This record gives sequence, structure tokens and C-alpha cells, in this order.
Amino acid sequence: MKTINDFNFKDKKALVRVDFNVPQDDQLNVTDNTRISAVKPTIDKILNDGGSVILMTHLGRPKGEVKDQFSLKHILEEVSNVLGHKVKFVEESIGEKAVRAASDLKPGEILLLENLRFHSEEEKGDEGFAEELSKLGDAYVNDAFGTAHRAHASTSVIAKYFPSTKYFGLLMANELKAIDKVLKSGEKPVTAILGGSKVSTKITIIENILPAIDNLIIGGGMAFTFIKALGGKIGNSLVEEDKLPLALEILGKAKEHHVKVYLPSDSIIAESFSNDADRKEVDIYDIPEGWMGLDAGKKSREQFNDVLLNSRTILWNGPIGVFEMSNFSAGTVALGESIAESTKLGAFSLVGGGDSVAFVKQFGYADKVSYVSTGGGAMLESLEGLELPGVAAINK
Repeated sequence: MKTINDFNFKDKKALVRVDFNVPQDDQLNVTDNTRISAVKPTIDKILNDGGSVILMTHLGRPKGEVKDQFSLKHILEEVSNVLGHKVKFVEESIGEKAVRAASDLKPGEILLLENLRFHSEEEKGDEGFAEELSKLGDAYVNDAFGTAHRAHASTSVIAKYFPSTKYFGLLMANELKAIDKVLKSGEKPVTAILGGSKVSTKITIIENILPAIDNLIIGGGMAFTFIKALGGKIGNSLVEEDKLPLALEILGKAKEHHVKVYLPSDSIIAESFSNDADRKEVDIYDIPEGWMGLDAGKKSREQFNDVLLNSRTILWNGPIGVFEMSNFSAGTVALGESIAESTKLGAFSLVGGGDSVAFVKQFGYADKVSYVSTGGGAMLESLEGLELPGVAAINK
């Protein structure tokens, strides 16, 4: 893996693709700067070498039009504060102003280009646009794992113009190493926890990871499709009726790979999808009509805890209950505690996917696991066994 540690950037301009697609409030203030702070080690390395940095990113979905609300000038102050350097800004990503700003950049300085998606050519993977961007720097660094699954001009096409000076940033390298630990080099036993609402969104992940794992914990709404397929009564719980045969097929494949599958044995059920609804704890195979399962019960939590404390490598993607509602968050909180405890005992734990990442941040578990992925879609595609365009472009 070619990383920035393989190159000295002294007197070189590094064109660095980052993912600063950060959440903002109504006043366009950044509400979560995780994606900015995540690339600081890469930028520090380049600057410490005596190089300069030209940052390029997208923000939102302006769909090829210049729209003020998506201008990167609104996040400039936060970027400067997090990186610890006054960052310069140019209201273009290609063109005379951009060329001049890049040319004037001195070692130790950082320049932020305007939103790449103000040009429709970015998402189209246009070669001409990629070539114009490439003229701004001496080396290309991709540190945007969150967009590595997109074959866009700045994430994959541009790399061809840097045949011998293209590198992974430190964030990208860490993301790829974390996924490799789960799929290839992780210490056994390896346990994957898949939650969320639908089996259909996780089929290819399950099929790809089965040869690499020892245990599979299935929770959340998707568990009820498996429970019903096994003959259980699930009341009004979420189910994908057309995926019942697939659920049985997955269980069969798991058996072939000698993977132990753990489904919840009990459930916290409610009469409606509401935090204030009447609720009780029942056997998950015997949920009464008119009731729905919204969280894992006490026995399930204890069983999952035993599995996780005896695991050495853990992948977590998807909550096992409706954690957004306080009365149905206990199962996911217990799962977070178990993963944190296992990590403390020396296990490697990787958390990825929007809802899981939101949970660990909201409930304070981000520092208690080994690695929290910054790329939802990119991580899921990696787990599906797909080669990401942004990764392939550097490896060529």
C-alpha cells in the first residue's frame, strides 16, 4: 500500500482529496467536525516535510450548479480551527484564480478549493476536469474514504495524471487496514454483528464475510425476517415477507462455513411505534398480534455479551433496537458496553455504517472501540468484496 509515508513532500504541492461533506445547522455552522479532524495527521505530515497542501472536497448535492449554501467558505473557519493553520480559500476549483492561488502557495501553507460539485463534470468522472485539477499539484493524495466508492473525477480519474506520485493518506490507509483485519488478518474468533431494518440491504455483506467470520449476531428489525422464516410468531414486527426463503438460505450457508448464528431469543415489544407505548418483554418466537418488537430483551443481551467477550475481532454494523427512542435503546447500549469491554480486554473492534456510528458518537462509545469508520457506503461496499474506484486508482 503506497501511503504518504513513502514520500517526502519538501517543496512539493500535495493535491489532497478529503471528505469535508460535514453536517451544518441552519446558519451553516459545522455541527460535527469529525471528518475534518480525521485528516489532520495526513496534512501535518505533508506540512512537516516542508510541503504545501491543496484541499479539494465536495459539500452537499449542488448538482453542478453554484449555490451559496454549499460554498466551502462557510466551513473555512472551522477547517482552519481544527487543522491549526489559517487556511486560504479560492472561489474556484479549476480556472485562472485556482491556478494562481495554487501557484502562489508557499511551503507550510494550506489552500482550500471551492466545492468540486459546482461542476457537473466531477460526478461524471470527466477526464478533462480531472486533468485541470491535476495541474494544481505535484503529487496526489486520496484521504477521502467516505467517497472512495465513487468513480468521480477527483477520487479516481485524477490519479492517472500522477503515475508515480499518488498515495493513500493516513486516514484511508487506516480504514483499509481496519477492514482487512476483519476480512483477512483478524485474530480469531471473529464476530460480526449486523443490525438495522432490512435483510435485503445486507445480503451481499453476509455472503462475503461468512468465510472470514466465526460468529454472526443478527439483530434489529432484520432479525424478525429470520424468526418468521424459522416458524416464529412475530406479531406486527417489521418483516420482509419476500425474503423468508433467503433468510433460510443464509442460515444454511452459515452452517456450511461453520459460522454460529445468534438471533435474539427475547424481545421488548410495544403496541405501537412510539416511545410512550405500552411495552413488555416476551419470547421473540411468540409475539402476540398487534404488538411489535423494538429492542432485544435481557436474555438476548446476556447471550450476545458472552459471545463478544470471547471474541478477538469484532465488526459492528447496525443497531439491534430502536435506540433513538430511550425506552428501546437498552439493547444497543448493552451491545456497546459489551464491545467496549471486549476491546478493553484486547479485541479489535470496527464500527461502521451510519446508524452504528451515530450511536457510538451519541452515547460516548467512540473512544471505547478500536476504530470508527468515516465512510458508510465505502465501508459497506468493501465488506461486500467490491473494489473501490478510489482505492483501485492508487493501486494501479
